[in-house]
Amino acid sequence: MYLIGIDVGGMSIKGGLVDMSGNILYKTSIPTTEKYTAEYSISEDIKKVIDLVLEGAKTDIKQVKGIGIGQPGSVDSKRGIIRYSNNISLERVPVADELHKYFDVPIYLNNDANCAALGEYVFGAGKGYKDIVFVTLGTGVGTGFIIDGKLFEGRDCAGAEGGHMVINTSADSPRCNCGRSGCWEAYASATALIRQTTEAMQKHPDSLMHKIAKEEGKVSGKTAFAAAKQGDKAGQEVVDKYIGYITCGLLNLVNIFCPDAILIGGGISYEKEYLTAPIQSAVNEKRFGAAFNPYVEVKTASLKNDAGILGAAALVL
Repeated sequence: MYLIGIDVGGMSIKGGLVDMSGNILYKTSIPTTEKYTAEYSISEDIKKVIDLVLEGAKTDIKQVKGIGIGQPGSVDSKRGIIRYSNNISLERVPVADELHKYFDVPIYLNNDANCAALGEYVFGAGKGYKDIVFVTLGTGVGTGFIIDGKLFEGRDCAGAEGGHMVINTSADSPRCNCGRSGCWEAYASATALIRQTTEAMQKHPDSLMHKIAKEEGKVSGKTAFAAAKQGDKAGQEVVDKYIGYITCGLLNLVNIFCPDAILIGGGISYEKEYLTAPIQSAVNEKRFGAAFNPYVEVKTASLKNDAGILGAAALVL
């Protein structure tokens, strides 16, 4: 028997056929459209991806134990409904019911960061731990929590939204896509890093960041890190400040949950120890009761771009 994992993101919907050991046997994706309507639900695109997976893997739905779907935003995991998503504009979409019209297998829906946390726990860098804080740094900041070996969702799967804790209440704090100002997501996401890099480039016309961005064809989450590694002072200032924002939110989560480990995923995690080493040092030095409480490991998540697919597949297990 196989599993199908679907990873819904701001840019694409990815899908994969997964065996029971967590090996992806086939995967594919399609772009996410700019706007879904009542006439054309996101469920139609998810169905397309499932069909493409089955076709590409040369199998049929009878060989599939179940379908798991990771979706950004607030979801009702018990009824398979997307309640609300801000980075993909969606409200009250009954995904499971809509897909059950086509596929007679169990269908599970959960928040995408919850899925990624579960995937790392079952198949990745979270193996062997009982308590994990997972953070993904991408278009937004997603968080997922494994507590005593179980996925924590909050009541009606409406919790675990660590990206939307406020870390700055000043009047000029940046506005988050959720509508509030000063959210951790508005400071620590890859989107926020790109904004911070662009602002620094405007202030420092001689910075190496300009050359790097020109070579890349755009300002990206890599720009400031690449400049900093080459000794660029302005790039290093951006990186230091950005890592400070990440650490601020993680300190709050460590003081609440005291996990065995923090796993960092998303595109920014490709910076590996350049990112995780200073965070690990700061978290363990600045946390409450630092001299007396257990050490917290900070690691790069291991499943990378496949975390969403494998995490969604793990929902079925």
